[in-house]
Amino acid sequence: MRITRWRADRKPTREEIEGVFKDEGMEFVVEDLPAGSEVKDHRHPFDEVRVVVSGAIRYNVAGNEFLLREGDRLDLPSNTRHWTRVEPDEGCVTIYAFRVS
Repeated sequence: MRITRWRADRKPTREEIEGVFKDEGMEFVVEDLPAGSEVKDHRHPFDEVRVVVSGAIRYNVAGNEFLLREGDRLDLPSNTRHWTRVEPDEGCVTIYAFRVS
């Protein structure tokens, strides 16, 4: 697992994030998640790559919780158990990507 925190003064736009994924040869989906929504403990047979466009989303991986904010990127290896929860005060837009075989 790798978390890359956004450090620049200006937040990236949705188009900029999509461009990065295209340059990396990845397919992607934009997800507009409502405030307080949750995805229970699960795993995927593929690597999950996610960047937050707006809002914040909490992850729990192996009992370790962390918050991803605007511009933050998560690279999560396949078959890693995790759950997510959008912060209760606002919705969250993320771009979820995976490698094309």
